Amino acid sequence: MKGLISDLDILSGEEQKQEEVHITKEEGNTGKKKLYIESYGCQMNFSDSEIVSSIMKEQGYTTTSSFEEADVTFLNTCSIREKAEITVRNRLAHIKGSKKKNPNMVVGVLGCMAERLKSKLLEEERIVDLVVGPDAYRDLPNLLQEVDSGQKAVNTFLSREETYADISPVRLNSNGVTAFISIMRGCDNMCSFCVVPFTRGRERSRDPHSIIAEAQDLFDKGYREVTLLGQNVDSYKWSEEQNNKAKLEKSDIQEITNFAHLLEKVALVNPLLRVRFSTSHPKDITDEVLYTMKKYDNICKYIHLPVQSGNSRILEMMNRTYDRAWYINRVDKIKEILGEDCGLSSDMIAGFCTETEEEHQDTLSLMRYVKYDLSYMFYYSERPGTLAEKKYEDDIPMEVKKRRLTEIIDLQNQTSAESNQRDIGKEFEVLIEGVSKKSSDQLFGRTSTNKVVVFDKANHQKGDYVHVKITGCTTGTLFGSLIEN
Repeated sequence: MKGLISDLDILSGEEQKQEEVHITKEEGNTGKKKLYIESYGCQMNFSDSEIVSSIMKEQGYTTTSSFEEADVTFLNTCSIREKAEITVRNRLAHIKGSKKKNPNMVVGVLGCMAERLKSKLLEEERIVDLVVGPDAYRDLPNLLQEVDSGQKAVNTFLSREETYADISPVRLNSNGVTAFISIMRGCDNMCSFCVVPFTRGRERSRDPHSIIAEAQDLFDKGYREVTLLGQNVDSYKWSEEQNNKAKLEKSDIQEITNFAHLLEKVALVNPLLRVRFSTSHPKDITDEVLYTMKKYDNICKYIHLPVQSGNSRILEMMNRTYDRAWYINRVDKIKEILGEDCGLSSDMIAGFCTETEEEHQDTLSLMRYVKYDLSYMFYYSERPGTLAEKKYEDDIPMEVKKRRLTEIIDLQNQTSAESNQRDIGKEFEVLIEGVSKKSSDQLFGRTSTNKVVVFDKANHQKGDYVHVKITGCTTGTLFGSLIEN
């Protein structure tokens, strides 16, 4: 399911002009309580919903793809932009009709919006019965009991230790081929525009033994790609003190102290298991990580490296802790170690506080230098409680923000098209993820560089690796023909 958004809000290529919303799949079990979850925002939210599904399954719930049939309906929310919260409020208004027909249905708001607004949500959205932050999902059974007793329930406690490492996610949103593995939670970066440190708490890393075990289990179940998730994966760290506290065997973790070490261990699970990761921070991504990527063919050659702005003064105001020169150095090193064909994507913010026209042009010039394959692009949306909201005036007129964003979008469309054009005639190994939405006679998969490829089905199925020669493209998709061995 996808919800439409403004083309001046976010764009990440022709195939990603819509904001993805994940909903739980139908399990088909009868005679059990029904759970419906709608997840918005980032991959971390989608991963969290799988944890919530696991916790609820232990309480006897089975999932449904229709909230009209649900005993419990959860919206797992995002607060990164004002529009994300408006979308959730509109969705609650839509669910209100079903709540009237079924007053016993429990409606809960989870995630970052819950953490930001806390009990205020119960006052503003009368149909909401419970509000739960990202670190309080273990408390859901108790909170539901409170609701059953006629009370509203809230738990938005932020933990310095919770990683849900011992909970096996229910992969209800998965295609059976690719899966997320959360390696850390929270964020210690205090970017002035961002609510994440306030809604997800301080940074803490998950124990490496459980990460590797989860990757191995996924491979044994037929999955062929994992994405290691964190707000800033490059700052993953594990210490002897943490090991002693977790009481793990030394042999399991003695070589894992940073993200490069963890990345290598996951890659060694099996050469047929592709490994991706997201998100990298320009201040933290190391040459050691890049050389580890180069060493293993099954570590995908793709990096999401958000820049936000191409101007050093604006970056300083954003508290990004790097400048334009540092970012360019990291990009140059990526291309030096991994080659010019390494996939690169980014995040861009147009119209941040006090941004001048010349500073906007610096962002465009950086885009021309890097030549991103795709970008996630926004105009600045002031978020309550952030450092920027407290320190700076949101002084760029909306029409200027939208015009600058349009220029960024147009340039990225051009760059994406040129990037795909360069791939025509090349051959790629593609991991098949499923059947094309436009034709049941075609399959789609991704290259190591994270580009979507569509090709004729032949005798192949999802989970297979195939070699494809690229014959054509659009801005967001490659088309190819199978190369049979």
